[in-house]
Amino acid sequence: MSESAAPPSPPSPPASEDAGPPGTLWARMKADPQYAPEHLALEAVRRLGPQARDWAEHAREQHPGITADALADQAVKRFINHARLSGAVSGATGLPGAVVDVGVLAWTQSRMVLHIAAAYGVDTTSPDRATDLLVLQKVHKLAETARVALGVAAGRERASRLFADSADRPLSGVMLKLGVKLAQMAGVRAAKRMFAKMIPGAAVVLGTWVNSSATKDLARRTRELYGRP
Repeated sequence: MSESAAPPSPPSPPASEDAGPPGTLWARMKADPQYAPEHLALEAVRRLGPQARDWAEHAREQHPGITADALADQAVKRFINHARLSGAVSGATGLPGAVVDVGVLAWTQSRMVLHIAAAYGVDTTSPDRATDLLVLQKVHKLAETARVALGVAAGRERASRLFADSADRPLSGVMLKLGVKLAQMAGVRAAKRMFAKMIPGAAVVLGTWVNSSATKDLARRTRELYGRP
């Protein structure tokens, strides 16, 4: 008597060129570090929302009857591994390196949130997902304050196309503020953890643990939000 064939595994989200924030987003965040998380959330929904939607639709076409939980499992697994790997192999050093690392982590986490949302049939291209990102990532406690902050960031983004940034701010101060805001978004609450990643030898172990732990916690909160009946 032959054993029945195992059901096919649900597909993982495909590899993407959007491994980190695009250059235009980095420029906006550096010019307006106070609202860096809002700029990142808006760009993530614009750029990554359609990708997440298409992945979920394709997965359901290829695997009829696949459950939302199974799709979400694949998204969580994929992006926790991605976050862990990015924490281990980050080669940039110094303050700019720490900022890049938390920026990439926040971007990876945003991809994960949007893919989990798509797994549960939520519209990942809606502006409401930017609000969700900021609340889930604990940048804002309430959706209303997140929406206000997103409006401010969007307004500044539009204004930046009309007026050159003439503020004469020291680069180190801008990078420090940007790093702190992105670390907050990525779940790296203690600034000393981010800066410890600049220490040779400690970077790989600390980066892997911090990225993995923060991303797992975010995955749990995201599934609680989108997986509710």
